[in-house]
Amino acid sequence: MKKLHEIIDTPEMITPEEIHLITNEYPMEGLIEEWDLLKEEDQLKVFMSLELEKKVNLINELSGSKQERLIEDLSAQHLKLLMEEMEPDDIVDMIQGVSPEIRKSVWDNLTDEVKRETLFLLRFDEDDAAGIMTPRYLAVRGDISVQQAIQFLRKSAEEAESLYNLYVVDPLQRLLGVVSIKDLLKSKDEEIIQDIMDRNFISVLEDTDQEEVAKTLETYDLPALPVLDKLGRLLGIITFDDIIAVIREEQTEDVYKMGAMAGSADPYMDSTIWHLIKKRVPWLIILLLVGTITTNVVHHYEEIIIGAAFLFIFMPVITQTGGNSGNQSSTLMIRGLATGELHFRNIVYIMLKEFAIGLLMGVITGGVIILRSFLLPPGLEIFYAFTIGISLVLVVLFSTIIGALAPLLIHRLGFDPTVMSGPLMATLIDVVGLTIYFEIAKAFLRL
Repeated sequence: MKKLHEIIDTPEMITPEEIHLITNEYPMEGLIEEWDLLKEEDQLKVFMSLELEKKVNLINELSGSKQERLIEDLSAQHLKLLMEEMEPDDIVDMIQGVSPEIRKSVWDNLTDEVKRETLFLLRFDEDDAAGIMTPRYLAVRGDISVQQAIQFLRKSAEEAESLYNLYVVDPLQRLLGVVSIKDLLKSKDEEIIQDIMDRNFISVLEDTDQEEVAKTLETYDLPALPVLDKLGRLLGIITFDDIIAVIREEQTEDVYKMGAMAGSADPYMDSTIWHLIKKRVPWLIILLLVGTITTNVVHHYEEIIIGAAFLFIFMPVITQTGGNSGNQSSTLMIRGLATGELHFRNIVYIMLKEFAIGLLMGVITGGVIILRSFLLPPGLEIFYAFTIGISLVLVVLFSTIIGALAPLLIHRLGFDPTVMSGPLMATLIDVVGLTIYFEIAKAFLRL
């Protein structure tokens, strides 16, 4: 089957009607995947051929710079139609991701009602619950009947972004309960809403971090989550499709940090060379400077290395194995903290467990290196082989413990534990691991 960019770029003339048929039958995932393969003029051609709903879905998936290029080429009439169809939270995301010139163009094409909704959402931090919510939800009073609620639902369905629940509020807009659409349709017409609503609902406060919101939705398996202010008033709702983007962004940022890179989760293809340099070089310099401490350690034990040259040969083995065991522990801790499985209150149990794990892994890897260094080249004497093996036991034990402890402590202090994984963890363990290695050798070999 031919790809979209191959069809559009064919030498034969394709009529607008044919493009319309092809693009609207094409899956959205394919459109997004192939978007960068289309020429700029073909991108506009494809976009204009889509049905309005599909246009909205596509532009919501594009990055800020790609949205800008499209908006620049749209007429005021087309832009106005597009803005009328978009949800206010998606418009806010667009406004925050484009240049001031494009932002003004978008703003000028919003209706007064959407402008009010957009200004309301812009009050909040984009990484908080209120920053990713939609103000388009359906709320009713608790004293109306099921029949009245269903009539309201039919009239107002178009105004809501999603139809999972009806939210029951008092005259001050405080959330009293939640009624699922399923329960509403199952109830008798004469029943009163406050008698069938769920008063034990799950909600989040407006300033709850978006990562915590994602955990809450996942933990309770909810399709939507109400957002309340400090007084319990309903501000909006967060739907699971809003959270998908959050999870993707948070995971990308965590991967960047684990790779010792700073900055936001901007798409690689949209990032300039200088932007990528700024993202990478600060941590690279920090790791470079921390890594020079290893040089100081080696210099400090220079006489020992001269007295026992075989120690130098096995230095990479010690640092690599220690770094790997530390990274294994830190990865498990970071994942456990991210999913909510692990908490700082579990620290005693975790440390005892990691101590046992580290000791056993140290004994196993130490035994392997003893046999390898004794039986294979350079064929060390058994006493020297044991010196290396015992050093490795202690290095693996230390690395495992510190790899587990550091993320827990950093998370407890309110910082992101992902900075303690990857290159930074490996660099720190190199320094301490070599110190242990040379001190054991110094004690055993009496150098």
